[in-house]
Amino acid sequence: MKNRPTFASFKNKALQNQEVKEEYERLAPIFEIKKQLIKARLEKGLTQEEIAQKMGTSKSNISRLESLNNTYTPNLMTLINYANALNTKLHINLEI
Repeated sequence: MKNRPTFASFKNKALQNQEVKEEYERLAPIFEIKKQLIKARLEKGLTQEEIAQKMGTSKSNISRLESLNNTYTPNLMTLINYANALNTKLHINLEI
């Protein structure tokens, strides 16, 4: 039986392609924000439905916002509203 490649091995091979690597690096901040949103919501013990209610939006909008399968880029006000709904603060910083 042949071993299936792991995601890590696939990723390492894909990142050897310079164009793929550049796009991966360009999108990395978006996915990092999405991971932080999900982590914060789960730490607060809220479902997507509950956060949607607090934000006055639909669960499908929260699902799209948090989805790691797309490159939807939330606007700043959406991020602020999400943080407020979690009773947390949004911090943005630039690294030089």
